[in-house]
Amino acid sequence: MAAIVDMHVHTTRGASDSNLQPEELAEEALRLGLTGVHLSEHDRLWDTSELERYRRKYHLFVANGMEVSTDLGHILTLGLDRYVPGIRRAEELRRVVQEAGGYMIVAHPFRHLFDPAHFRRMGGEPFNLTPEQAAKLPVFEVVDAVEALNGCNTLQENLFALRVAQVLGKPVTGGSDAHSNQGIGIYVTVFERELESEKQMLEELHAGRFYAGYGLRRGALTRFSEESAARLLEVEVAGPPAGG
Repeated sequence: MAAIVDMHVHTTRGASDSNLQPEELAEEALRLGLTGVHLSEHDRLWDTSELERYRRKYHLFVANGMEVSTDLGHILTLGLDRYVPGIRRAEELRRVVQEAGGYMIVAHPFRHLFDPAHFRRMGGEPFNLTPEQAAKLPVFEVVDAVEALNGCNTLQENLFALRVAQVLGKPVTGGSDAHSNQGIGIYVTVFERELESEKQMLEELHAGRFYAGYGLRRGALTRFSEESAARLLEVEVAGPPAGG
């Protein structure tokens, strides 16, 4: 039995910019048919006893991760039991995560990079790298996977991330990056096997037995690929389903 996990969510318990209550997250996840969520609060983990109570209450698989702000951008991590001083340097984060047997996913690596106004505000030149050139950016040397489906990104940004991952030969994940209950599950990561523990999730991540998907909210879960991107564009243009 496959596991369907939203790999990127933020709640009021760990993100000051989120208005998603933990109770709302669990209820909406179960309603949509998610089998689990990966908590990715900003630079912090949930308290373990609090998390265990949450898991028992909702009978939902919940992974306790972080979205770490680093000098090379935001990186989703799983496998750490606490925030470690110094991990804002991506190289140090890599060392700490490796020692813990954890996993690192670069989050939304190309957000805003195709928006000319963004570069005008920053006073820089517009982004013009090819996927082959972008694959040489330092962040991709320290991560295990690429978030190729992010619910706060445009299709162009997500598709470019997919193409870079293909150049690198790295697997891709999907997550909503939800900060409210409106976006939960729009993009997901599908694991080949059912997940019952964070240890098992790490085993499946390291083995590469997963893929990024979309369409759960419409009852048509689809693997994200070059071929399916055109259909995804149609879904984005149509907008979210009524009541979703």
